Amino acid sequence: MFKALVLSILLSFSGAVFAGGIADSHTEMSGCEACHEDGAPSDDGAFENEACASCHGPLKELDSDVHKNHEGAMLCNDCHQVHEEALAKDSCSRCH
Repeated sequence: MFKALVLSILLSFSGAVFAGGIADSHTEMSGCEACHEDGAPSDDGAFENEACASCHGPLKELDSDVHKNHEGAMLCNDCHQVHEEALAKDSCSRCH
């Protein structure tokens, strides 16, 4: 019971550390242009997805099976909320 409580507290804290959003950490690199062509969002998210892959690699090369299993089926921003204070959307239930 105690271990579960400690684990819950640690996981809650780790979420708070990353709560600033993905975009905040990426804009420190080179502003909006770090992810958006000319600093403006694309209509289909394709440019932004390529920007993710240019730094992090394609989904099939990431360590997580979740990423590998969705190569070619989804874009990064289908799961990751880059301008909100969360790491991933609850998007699994849309397909599974």
